[in-house]
Amino acid sequence: QVQLVESGGGLVQAGGSLRLSCAASGPYAMGWFRQAPGKEREFVAAIMRNTDSTFYADSVKDRFTISRDVSENTVYLQMNSLKPEDTAVYYCAASVYYRGTRSYYYPYWGQGTQVTVSS
Repeated sequence: QVQLVESGGGLVQAGGSLRLSCAASGPYAMGWFRQAPGKEREFVAAIMRNTDSTFYADSVKDRFTISRDVSENTVYLQMNSLKPEDTAVYYCAASVYYRGTRSYYYPYWGQGTQVTVSS
């Protein structure tokens, strides 16, 4: 059974930084998604399973960085220059192989962690 455990959310002022972590029970292609109140879940970033290829939503490009620690099966999302519109529940997701940025490509999901950015 695939397990994903997220951590690192919290409250930060605009312009600040946070780092999210997602510990997986094995090696997978990993993605981060977020969902703000009243909005649909949206793609944030992803990293392929066997390479360091990464993918980002335009809204976070140049501000967020996804990375992984292969030995720990842990993926990180470093979020810099945070904006109030980044406020959302952030979800870690996993797939055996990277197929794209749509949420339905990821069968495994974490419980979510709240990120709140105050203005």
